[in-house]
Amino acid sequence: MSEPTRRERARAATDREIRQQARTLLINEGPEAVTLRAIARQLGITAPALYRYYSSREDLVHHVRMDICADLAADLTTDLAEIPEGETVRQVLTICRGFRRWALDHPREFSMVFATPQGGPDDLSADPFGRIFLSVAGQVLITKQLTPPPDDTVPPAMRADLEDFRADLLATIAQTGVDVPDDILSIGTTYMILQFWVRLYGQVALEVFGHFPMLISNTEDFFEVMLAELVADAGLGWDEEPNRSP
Repeated sequence: MSEPTRRERARAATDREIRQQARTLLINEGPEAVTLRAIARQLGITAPALYRYYSSREDLVHHVRMDICADLAADLTTDLAEIPEGETVRQVLTICRGFRRWALDHPREFSMVFATPQGGPDDLSADPFGRIFLSVAGQVLITKQLTPPPDDTVPPAMRADLEDFRADLLATIAQTGVDVPDDILSIGTTYMILQFWVRLYGQVALEVFGHFPMLISNTEDFFEVMLAELVADAGLGWDEEPNRSP
């Protein structure tokens, strides 16, 4: 592979500056502050010059979101490195706790990635966080530790959406390098995975946005109790006391 030219290096450096400035605006002022005009003003260039790098604000935001996901994935990878490869339950706990910790430490980045409507569907397999999350989910599935609800207990009104979600899960998990046979990921299992994510995301979002019920003074303990219930409902073993670090 040939070495990049000076012009290519300069372009890459400017690109990094643009994205870093976008992150700075996001962290200091919120998602609404991330505009091409504001970034250009901070960098001392004209707004039209930014179109040499990004076709639109949405294009820039997409790349910033991927940078944020890469940082989250790096944090989770560090956490997972301390967990033996075969201990899938501890890996699940580590990801859930790491996701909550990161979200509380990075509320505005969380808002941009997980709470801002996007212009189109995200490709989980292309998202560094999604790859880690789905890779561990795939490992859990192939160990056959789960006890999902029977398919006939899934609400009929949800079956069509769950069929589509199941197909997407199989395809994206396969792209992480884990081969999950079709018969393992049943509709009941898909429903359980969806419920797991909704409950996990729901508590984290309530905490991040300061909407947790005021009567709950210790949200971390509440999170640990909820996490224990999620793991138990999935049929996975729990060998820790609540609130113990993985």
